[in-house]
This record gives sequence, C-alpha cells and structure tokens, in this order.
Amino acid sequence: MSLLHQRRLVAVLGSIEALAPRLWLEAVRQQVHSTTQIVWLSDGGAGFWTVFQRCFKTLAATAILDFYHAAQNLYKGVSAWLDGRTRACQQQFIDWRHRLRHGQEQQVLAELLTVVEDRQLPDSAREALTKVYNYLKAHEDHIHYDAFKAAGLPIGSGLVESACTWLIQQRLKGVGMRWSETGFNHLLHLRLAWVNQRFDQLFPEMLPSPN
Repeated sequence: MSLLHQRRLVAVLGSIEALAPRLWLEAVRQQVHSTTQIVWLSDGGAGFWTVFQRCFKTLAATAILDFYHAAQNLYKGVSAWLDGRTRACQQQFIDWRHRLRHGQEQQVLAELLTVVEDRQLPDSAREALTKVYNYLKAHEDHIHYDAFKAAGLPIGSGLVESACTWLIQQRLKGVGMRWSETGFNHLLHLRLAWVNQRFDQLFPEMLPSPN
C-alpha cells in the first residue's frame, strides 16, 4: 500500500515546455539525485513522456502509465469493434482489463494484434484497435501493473487530478469569476506557495527580524 508522506505541487499557465523546468527544479529541491526510488506516473500525453525522457529516465526512474487511462483507451477500441451496447463488448473489455491489471499485458497485446490483423475486420474498428495497440505497445515497459502493485507503487494518477480540482478549479473557477492571464498567474503562484508550505518565502520582508 502506498502512503503519501509529503506533497509538493507544480503548476503553470502555459505549455509543457514552461512546466518542465519548474518540475525539474522541484525535483532537485526534493533531492532527486540522492533518493532511493523515483516513480513517474502519467497518462499517455506525449508531452509528459517527453519530460520523463528528458529529465528522469537517466535517473533509473520507474515509469508507469496510468492504469485507468489505459483501460479507458482499451474500452474505446473494444466498443468500436464489438459495439459498446452489447454484452460481448462488455465481457471482452472486462476480460482484457482484468488481465492487463493482473500481469497478462503481453497476452492482451498479442490478442489485440490478432484482431487487428483479421482481414474481415471493418476498417473503422481496425483503426480504433490499432490506435489502442500502438498506445499500449509504446508503453510496453510501463504497464506491468501487477508488479507495480506488488512493489507498493500506485498505478493511478487520481491524486494529482484531484489536486487540480482543489488547487485551481475550486479557487479560480468560482461563479462569476473572471481572470486576466497576469492575475491568474499571480494567484496560482500564491496558491502553490501556500500548499507547498513556502508562503513566507514570498514575503521575506514581512517576517519578524531575529533578535
């Protein structure tokens, strides 16, 4: 079972290129070069995995593709193949999801490929299943969910997604709220300093002088 001991958040209004250096700076602050274990957990967004490749892969980090995003993509492919309204679709998806989660990811990939190569498969279904196969194949080293769980590692990024809700949406998306880009960034930085327990560092001149 994985337990959260300390949380530090990084956020920016902008592109992944703007986020990457801030994320790396926080990793350095958290002593990334001397820690015993590093885990990268992300959905399949190409930009995030570019950051992983650039900054963390050389540190022998364990990389995990979010299981629930993987299952969501798997369902899209199966429903395009077997019609999401049918029992056959539900049963096939449940079977593949279960085996993906419990150490049979290679069998799932092999069966996906077999279906994709079926000449009688409609083109629309082939396209959808090919996308799923390529998605999972590209992350072949990141979908060993049974082993990850056995090692006590998380396989879902829900903790990060929930942080987005209370960090940004609850404070910055209230009824009637309107923000300029500058105003949004200023308040976002204040929120980050607060949740990261660095609020006083923003206003050192307000701290009492040492006696």
